[in-house]
Amino acid sequence: MTEKRSIVQKAYAKVNLTLEILGKRRDGYHDLVSVMQTVNLFDTVTVSEADSIVVDCDDSEITADDNLVTKAAIELKNRAAISEGAKISVEKRIPVSAGLGGGSADAAATLRGLNYLWNLGLTDGDLLETAASVGSDVPFLIKGGTSLVGGRGEEVVPIPSAKIPKFLIVTPDVHQQPGISKTAFAFSRVDKSMYTLGNLTHKLAARIRSGGDCPPELFFNQFQVLAEDIYPRWALSLQRLNNIGVSEVILCGSGPSIFTVPPSKEIGTAWHLLLSTTYGEKAFLVEPVPSDTES
Repeated sequence: MTEKRSIVQKAYAKVNLTLEILGKRRDGYHDLVSVMQTVNLFDTVTVSEADSIVVDCDDSEITADDNLVTKAAIELKNRAAISEGAKISVEKRIPVSAGLGGGSADAAATLRGLNYLWNLGLTDGDLLETAASVGSDVPFLIKGGTSLVGGRGEEVVPIPSAKIPKFLIVTPDVHQQPGISKTAFAFSRVDKSMYTLGNLTHKLAARIRSGGDCPPELFFNQFQVLAEDIYPRWALSLQRLNNIGVSEVILCGSGPSIFTVPPSKEIGTAWHLLLSTTYGEKAFLVEPVPSDTES
């Protein structure tokens, strides 16, 4: 009996160093501009030979129908016009619906893995086109690293790695209404007063390109003005960070996760320990991950 072939991919989380909303599009979505960075908090996606598309996840709250992995696999299969299937298993470590791109990272890892499993020979450009039809963060997460991202997320321009040694991420314990998309709800609260020209993002991208450092005071997320209203108890985690001496705190995506950049490894370790043990926060001390071409 022939052993079935399997491909294992790491699905890295992302943070938004900046996130600005430029305006609303004719299709009802918003144009965004953001500097995104992958970090070494990751899910593990394994794709194996099978007769049909089968998706399972070790988080029982995520059903196959709701999983972007299923959408990604079906989209790629249809575009490639092939009959093969695949079993796709997801081991979750990235918090769900946290603003860290976990579902999108899993979908991107699925596309990469299936490209190898099905011997499609697709280029990164081909995968980006498919990724854009799956979800807004998926195109960036095909390669990861540091990028200037625009449009709905389909415009991805890689830039040199940001000079950031560590991130401390905290995912607050907030309760969302069941059956309501967290991201859709956040965008429903956006009004014209929140629109910008994207200058902060382009300024940071230019600084990174020139080899400059990335002080946290240059980070920005327009959704942060809504976070306290959208996420009950979100402000409690923010206050705990302030209590231990963290002053610059930035929202991840549309939230509720937040991050900061510790001034040193030692301080980052101390902050992480305090938040995890004293306050019981879900906290992660992580490093940036370069794109697959850089690594």
